[in-house]
Amino acid sequence: QVQLVESGGGSVQAGGSLRLSCVVSGYTYIRAWFRQAPGKEREGVARIYTTSGSTSYADSVKGRFTISQDAAKNTVYLQMNSLKPEDSAMYYCAADQRTYYSGDRFSSDRYNYWGQGTQVTVSS
Repeated sequence: QVQLVESGGGSVQAGGSLRLSCVVSGYTYIRAWFRQAPGKEREGVARIYTTSGSTSYADSVKGRFTISQDAAKNTVYLQMNSLKPEDSAMYYCAADQRTYYSGDRFSSDRYNYWGQGTQVTVSS
């Protein structure tokens, strides 16, 4: 069983930075950050493979957000810089143990385990 606990959300002005953390317990093959704003679909933001550390990002955050992990702390981070009001959302940490998935790697269906979410609010 995998458990995910996020922290680090908050309120910040546009142009500011925040770092989200997700403590992961249990084996995972892949980890990701998603976000969901009110009235919008859940959106994949960034993902990282646990062993290789390979990453990928949504176009909307490329160059501003960085996903990383600390193996010793079993923690995944999302460093968010140059934040914009449209980045405001509930951010979720997600993970999965399956090594093979034929669909979109940013699809919610790719991930079986989810954290409780942490709110990020960016004011203009």
